[in-house]
Amino acid sequence: MCGRYVMARAVGDLLAEFDAGLEEEVAIPPSWNVAPTADVPILLERLVDGQPVRQLHIARWGLVPSWAKDPGIGSKMINARSESVLEKPAFRKATRARRCAVPADGYYEWKGEGRGKQPYYVHPRDGHPIVFAGLYEWWKDPSKAEDDPARWLLSTSIMTTDSPPEGYAGGMLAELTALHDRVPLPMDRETMQSWLDPQADDAAELVDLVRAGAHDVAEGWTIDAVGTAVGNVRNDSPELIQPVGSLF
Repeated sequence: MCGRYVMARAVGDLLAEFDAGLEEEVAIPPSWNVAPTADVPILLERLVDGQPVRQLHIARWGLVPSWAKDPGIGSKMINARSESVLEKPAFRKATRARRCAVPADGYYEWKGEGRGKQPYYVHPRDGHPIVFAGLYEWWKDPSKAEDDPARWLLSTSIMTTDSPPEGYAGGMLAELTALHDRVPLPMDRETMQSWLDPQADDAAELVDLVRAGAHDVAEGWTIDAVGTAVGNVRNDSPELIQPVGSLF
């Protein structure tokens, strides 16, 4: 599960970090509490004059399928289970042709019950950004005029995978398993290159590739217990990721 995350880097830093360009100027404020339906940066590749070009776009978090009657369905589609993306009507076409990477500084997970739930911040130890495997889709708003640029909504979903099974060797993977049974799918740069390739046509092979390398990438992460203020989407500041106590 990935229901809240941190994306606090400037657009220019993302362009330099991932060797991407812009189709049009975009602006997005840093956020330490990204929630579903928020506008978020995504990386995708398109063919321009026959050559793949990497671009950064802004999409709404929560994929809205092209066939949806309204965009409200997107709030239920912030995550896509990698085990079934090629079977689900909402995701299978995007998995074949509209793959993206979703950059993040880290993500939050909760453990416990009710009001006693403790939030944790999962992030790379080295401070480099994560890139999650994602999907994107375009939805056309039938209520808007054909020549209205706002008629088209770009949306995205973050793919997830199972955490390592109980009894797996210690270290970060064991800690992630203790925290939650699902993990957003991270990619190293080589895997991201393959995942974004608009000319790649074997979607099943690409999903397997990302899944196979996800746990190795996650070994470079660390987990910090953080304050409960992150539970309120109106709170959004660097203080949200400050450690507050011991793990679990």
